Amino acid sequence: MESRTRRQMLRVAAGGAVGAAIGLPALRFTAARAQPASGVATLPLGDTLHLVTVGGTNVVAQTGPGGVVLVDGASGANSQSLLDAVAALPASGPVHTLFNTHWHPEQTGSNERLTASGATIIAQENTRLWLATDITYPWDGQRFEPLPDAAQPNLTFYDEGELDSGVRYGYLRHSAHTDGDLYVHFPDENVLAVGGAASGAGWPLVDWWTGGWIGGIVGTMELLLDITDAGTRIVPAHGTVLTRADLESQYTMYNTIYERLAGLLNSGRGPDEAVAARPTQEFDAQMGPSEEFVRRAFESLWAYLSPDA
Repeated sequence: MESRTRRQMLRVAAGGAVGAAIGLPALRFTAARAQPASGVATLPLGDTLHLVTVGGTNVVAQTGPGGVVLVDGASGANSQSLLDAVAALPASGPVHTLFNTHWHPEQTGSNERLTASGATIIAQENTRLWLATDITYPWDGQRFEPLPDAAQPNLTFYDEGELDSGVRYGYLRHSAHTDGDLYVHFPDENVLAVGGAASGAGWPLVDWWTGGWIGGIVGTMELLLDITDAGTRIVPAHGTVLTRADLESQYTMYNTIYERLAGLLNSGRGPDEAVAARPTQEFDAQMGPSEEFVRRAFESLWAYLSPDA
C-alpha cells in the first residue's frame, strides 16, 4: 500500500474533482437514516463474526473458543444491552479484546466494565490522549470529561498491529472523523470495521475539534480503497454495511465537496457563505440535510489550509 503524506493527499483531493462528479454512482444511504436509534439487532457476517447494532451504533463481535473480540463498545447507557447481546451469540464467551475505533462515547462506553474483567482495550495513541482530556465542543458547548484511569485503553499503537488470531488493525492517519481513527480487518471473512471514518447513515460528523476534517475524509476514502477489494464488507459506526463500490461513490462525492469548500475558503468566504453556496446540493437527496455537515466541514479547513495554521 502506498504511503501518502497529508500534503500529497491534498493534491489528490484538489485535482479533477468536479469532472469526476459527472455520472456519480447512486448513493444508497436514505434507507439507513430510517433505522431505529434504540433496541438491539444482530446480523451474521460469518460463522463466528457478527454485527451487533445497539442504540444506533454498530459493533463487530468475533466469537470463538478463546473468547470474544469486540470492535467498539457502544455508549455507557447501552453497554449492558450490548454485552447481553454478545453473550447470546453462537460460541460466545468472555470478551478478551475491545478496540476503540476513536474516542467518542458511543465507542468507549464499555471500557471500564471490560477492563475490570481483564480485557485488553486497544486504541490508537491519539485516542488515549483524547480520553484523558477534558473536551468541550466550540459549536454547541457539549462537554466530555476524561475517562477514569480504569477506563483508559491499556494497549495503544501508532501505526498498525496484529492479534495472534490474525486479526489486523491500523491507523487511519488522514483523520476523517478524529485524529485517532483506526480500522480492524477480519481477513477470514474479509470484513473491515472502520468506526466513524465512514458513514452508512447520511452525512458524518466532522469532529474538527479533535482533528477530523473534510480533506481527511477524502484521504481516508482513498486509503480504504487501497486496502479493500470488491468482496470486502465495510462496517461503519452507524448505518448500513458498505461495499467497495459505496466507498468509490463516497470518494468521488467528498472529493467534489472538498474542492468546492477549499475554493470558498481561498476566496475569503466564511461558514455561513459556505452553507449558502450549497456545495452538496446534488447529493442531498441521498444523504439528507447538509447544513451542519457543510458548516463543520468548512470550519475543519481552518486548521489544515489556513496560511497561518
